Amino acid sequence: RAPLRAIDGFSQALLEDNGEMLDAAGQDYLQRIRGAAQRMGALIDDLLQLSRVSRADLHDDQVDMSELAEGILRQLTLTDEQRLVKTTVTAGLTAIGDAQLLLIVLTNLLENAWKYTGMTAQPTIEFGMRREQGQNVYYVRDNGAGFDMRFAGKLFSPFQRLHGAEFPGTGIGLATVRRIIRRHGGKIWAEASVGQGACFYFTLRDDA
Repeated sequence: RAPLRAIDGFSQALLEDNGEMLDAAGQDYLQRIRGAAQRMGALIDDLLQLSRVSRADLHDDQVDMSELAEGILRQLTLTDEQRLVKTTVTAGLTAIGDAQLLLIVLTNLLENAWKYTGMTAQPTIEFGMRREQGQNVYYVRDNGAGFDMRFAGKLFSPFQRLHGAEFPGTGIGLATVRRIIRRHGGKIWAEASVGQGACFYFTLRDDA
């Protein structure tokens, strides 16, 4: 990542110190260079996280999933105060698993919900759970951009994205989520429709 930081840093220095010597096109080129370096840095970080969650030892504990979700949503609200998002978290939801890895799962899913409701007039995000065939099924639901279910098979593969540049991302987050869920003996799937939002469901192993 050091070469990327150098590219970004020197490009910024050029803009700040010598920007007046460049025409609009030259300044735009430097901004594009900075943007590309930052996106590559984010991609490297996400790939490193994907690699780490595959090798990390699992430490099972009782995890307060509701508390994790509330903390993530609280932080999203603080960092994006201009948005009014109705959030609902079912209280008292717990699971048995690795707290740090399950935090990554909920962070990815809730951040995605936050991102993909960015163009929704009255955004809502919900974290909850239901029982199916004697098993806990956790879910994150939003009323955002959604996606075409014909392409749902691509969701959890690295570098696959169903949206364009209007929604930033590297295409690694959901692959990381699936890997963590599988390590916990569970599965993950989604239901959605274009412009009507999406719901991501996941299970953990039976004792969770």
